[in-house]
Amino acid sequence: MKWIVKLLLNACIFMLLAVYLNGIYVSSFGAAIGASIILSILNMVVRPILIFFTLPVTILTLGLFILVINAITLMITDGLMGASFEIEGFGTAFVAALIMALLNIVINKIVYREDK
Repeated sequence: MKWIVKLLLNACIFMLLAVYLNGIYVSSFGAAIGASIILSILNMVVRPILIFFTLPVTILTLGLFILVINAITLMITDGLMGASFEIEGFGTAFVAALIMALLNIVINKIVYREDK
């Protein structure tokens, strides 16, 4: 159930990014859900491989290189989605990855907080 909620929240984030960032185009909410599903699969399969191969750089940059890896996964999602989801360049993907990471942190703190 949490996975479906995260997919829908990421789809909403994609729609917000398309409104506020010039370099991102999402044709519909269905396309945003599709991009969210593809991104989720890439985060499960490709992202760990990229993290493994770039571990020295990630350690050297104190983990900030993870944002570059997130931007790469967004670019791969763009390539797999076709014309319904487009990101113009790596800079736009990097900014989108940064915004998505920050929004996901805030959303996870609000939605999945544990009352102690």
